[in-house]
Amino acid sequence: MSLSKVFVYGTLKKGEPNHYWFESKNGFSKLIDCGSTVLKYPLIIGTKYNIPFLLAQPGTGYNVQGEVYEVDDRMLKNLDTLEDHPNFYIRKEDDIKLNSGEIHKCWIYFIVNFKPELLKKEMYENYSSSGLHNLVYTERYNRDPTYTAKNDILQQ
Repeated sequence: MSLSKVFVYGTLKKGEPNHYWFESKNGFSKLIDCGSTVLKYPLIIGTKYNIPFLLAQPGTGYNVQGEVYEVDDRMLKNLDTLEDHPNFYIRKEDDIKLNSGEIHKCWIYFIVNFKPELLKKEMYENYSSSGLHNLVYTERYNRDPTYTAKNDILQQ
């Protein structure tokens, strides 16, 4: 079985609305540790549905905190489906410093071709759907089915 490490910073973290994607029916996953990006990145909350996005703009923002999971190919494929990789989020490898102090290469889902005005939004070091920001995440089943975040986020 081939295993990869994935860094999650938003709704896939423990206690967040999409954490259930790590259930065994979607493949193998195991929490390795918490950690943060070695490089600083802008973590924003955007769209009318308050979705967290990590923008591929290294050197801006914070060393974003999250969790590292070891996953099999089936789980990685399911996460790609959730994140609409490579059509919306782009999965790229980058260094994550675990709380243990070790540094690991992990897959991270980024928004690459984003609208420049997104860099003016408030940036966060650590995401929580119930954070002090009061921007409550709207789960997919509660969204307008015709809505696509791509129009609000991606540079056309």
